Amino acid sequence: MAAEDHWKALFDQFDPDNTGYISTEKFRSLLQRHGSELDPHKLEVLLALADSNSEGRICYQDFVNLMSNKRSNSFRQAILQGNRRLCSKALLEETGLSLSQRLIRHVAYETLPREIDRKWYYDSYTCCPPPWFMITITLVAFFLYNGVVLDRFVLQVSHPLYLKNALLYHPQLRAQAWRYLTYIFMHAGIEHLGLNVVLQLLVGVPLEMVHGAARISFVYVAGVVAGSLAVSVADMRAPVVGSSGGVYALVSAHLANIVMNWSGMKCQFKLLRMAVALICMSFEFGRAVWLRFHPSAYPPCPHPSFMAHLGGVMVGITLGVIILRNYEQRLQDQTLWWIFLSIYVIFVLFAIFWNIFAYSLLDLKLPPPP
Repeated sequence: MAAEDHWKALFDQFDPDNTGYISTEKFRSLLQRHGSELDPHKLEVLLALADSNSEGRICYQDFVNLMSNKRSNSFRQAILQGNRRLCSKALLEETGLSLSQRLIRHVAYETLPREIDRKWYYDSYTCCPPPWFMITITLVAFFLYNGVVLDRFVLQVSHPLYLKNALLYHPQLRAQAWRYLTYIFMHAGIEHLGLNVVLQLLVGVPLEMVHGAARISFVYVAGVVAGSLAVSVADMRAPVVGSSGGVYALVSAHLANIVMNWSGMKCQFKLLRMAVALICMSFEFGRAVWLRFHPSAYPPCPHPSFMAHLGGVMVGITLGVIILRNYEQRLQDQTLWWIFLSIYVIFVLFAIFWNIFAYSLLDLKLPPPP
């Protein structure tokens, strides 16, 4: 607030009548006098905004939004206008950076398609808070429960304790609502756990560094819930384990964002890395399909379902893409956000009613409870 008050006082010097606007000439004069107090990339965007403003005046609220990094349409306008007028060297060409600065620059090029976005993120990122969500849910939740409570890091589907725990989703126990989320803490084999952990950290942590814990955790949890609900609707007799719903939501959103902004994404070896990611995901999905139809070690209960993967993908290419495409913009201003969010809510409500009524109406023979 102190910084905002400082800039408000400077702005008011050029706006004695308190109209909320100053001319672009006065705005440029303000920047020239006090530009040394700004990050160079932020100053670059503000100058570009002054150059391209067709009304000949600058709104104070636009200026404050830009200075405070608020997600707003005014930020989007400045970014788009400034992007056409950038003339300085690219962030990738800057030298003399520390290790942490190079890491932040690397993350920017991995996730953001426009150079002005990358520069803005590079100047704004403070690592406070750190990407705690993905690290916590991966390292603490997975290994704390499996390693301390169960005295092992992973349970194979042939292990006697595989079904006898309070975490996995089981159709006979679908009234226990927490299981629609907690199934992510159990995995069907070390290869299942290993691939999910690797993808979750390599993709999830950089995305959280850029887009924040709130947005990335929303995509992840939405993928997890969609995964278990998809199993309860489309594969009604099967249990489900693993974090593939959340992981596939993040990875599919990231890959779709790269494809949609192919020319702007400057990450190295992007075609090769996309191919490797798709191969790994296809291998893990193929393994899940094979395991689902393999003879069960605990008949008549089948092996875990693969439908959670597909539920996660659907969340990733809808809600996830909208979130990743709108860096530092308010989601509530995006029409597609409300459309996809409404579709997701309708699916969740449909699945809830399906779980309440369909199982009895269809008279399914469910496997016995564990």
